[in-house]
Amino acid sequence: MNMTNHLNKTSEKRPSKMGRALLLIAAALFAISAVTPAKAQDRTLGLDEAIKLAVQNSKVLKLSQSKIDQAVSQYNQAKDLQLPGGKASFGYNRAEIPANLLTLGPKSSFTLPTGANAYLGIVSLNETIFAGGKLKLAQQSTELLTQVARLDADKDKDAITFNVITLYYNLYKIQQSIKVVKQNLNAIDQQIKQSQRFFEQGLVTKNDVLRFQLQRANIQLNEIDLESNRKIINFDMNILLGLPETTNVNIEQITEAAHQIGPVSSYIDTAFANRQEVKQLLLQSKIADNNIKSVHANQLPTLGASLGGYYVDIAASPLPKSGSYITPITLGLTFSWNFSTLWTNKNKIAEARIQADEVTLNQGILGNNIRTEVNRSYQNYEEALDKIKLLQTSIDQAGENDKILESKYKSNIASATDRVDAETLLYQAQISLELAKADAGLAYYTLLKSTGKLSK
Repeated sequence: MNMTNHLNKTSEKRPSKMGRALLLIAAALFAISAVTPAKAQDRTLGLDEAIKLAVQNSKVLKLSQSKIDQAVSQYNQAKDLQLPGGKASFGYNRAEIPANLLTLGPKSSFTLPTGANAYLGIVSLNETIFAGGKLKLAQQSTELLTQVARLDADKDKDAITFNVITLYYNLYKIQQSIKVVKQNLNAIDQQIKQSQRFFEQGLVTKNDVLRFQLQRANIQLNEIDLESNRKIINFDMNILLGLPETTNVNIEQITEAAHQIGPVSSYIDTAFANRQEVKQLLLQSKIADNNIKSVHANQLPTLGASLGGYYVDIAASPLPKSGSYITPITLGLTFSWNFSTLWTNKNKIAEARIQADEVTLNQGILGNNIRTEVNRSYQNYEEALDKIKLLQTSIDQAGENDKILESKYKSNIASATDRVDAETLLYQAQISLELAKADAGLAYYTLLKSTGKLSK
């Protein structure tokens, strides 16, 4: 093989420079796509939409619905106990009689067959006419338990709703704080540029420039903390709402005005009328009363009726044959009384009464807790409104002070320290006002929750 042919074959095996370049580009694109994380998506949510998403996707509420379904099933089973009981059976028996001669006296004897077949069919219906009302009481108790399960589901829904509201307002507070931080960073950047010009002109010292730069660094540190907290709350919000974990949730501007509130006593009355816990204890009280009646019912006699039909065939074939079978029908009443319960039931009655007393005590404890919770929420909301008024005044004063010191600084009358202090006061007042507004909104929803009207 000559050298020319060898080179030609070698060149055929190697890709061209263009081909190698395309392969490298393709490999690079594949590597980038493999390591690039999923791009975060922004989503702006209103509070009502956030609550709706949480309720739709909540596994807790799905579990609550399962408990309701279970309670309804138990109620239906209790209703089924009041229906007549019925049974049917059909059996075959074969009897072998090796000793088949019976002698009843010196002149009386008879011989049985050496074997016999018997087919026995039974159909019966049984109905309890009176059992001390136990079946009716059981039905009432399971119906009450179904209502308790529904109230549990309502409590779970309120808890999820309040969790959403809390995260929503906390995220709003952080986003507003970040917005204020960015505004102040822009303002301080302008001050740094101005101070550098003044330094170049010999109007201020280098230390004055450094003061503005130090103020900017402190604001940036605050921004880092806020961003870290924002990511944590944003992740929790995504989990609660059932959104992709990479979603960046943006909160709509909250502009709700202060709500007019009445006396605290009216909110306490509303709580006693609407709180699920109060309604549940009322139902538990009825269940306890039913339990006492049911235990008493054990001491009463019972009366039942029965109807039975029999098919008795002694033929070898299971098919009816005239003269080989009989069909007796029975109808009866049964009266029974386990009178030993008159002295064995007293401790069960005592236990049932203790359970009823516990429900009454829990009602008193719950009442005190509700009064305390509503009053605390009421006072917190009033305090939040007062803070907003005070902080609004502080912002007006800090803003006016900032303008005065800005003018003096430009005229080289005020020092850089005075200028920085004025800006810091304004910056702090702005953040405090945004946080106070969000706290007031959250305090109002907390008040609604304490009265049981959060989802109404």
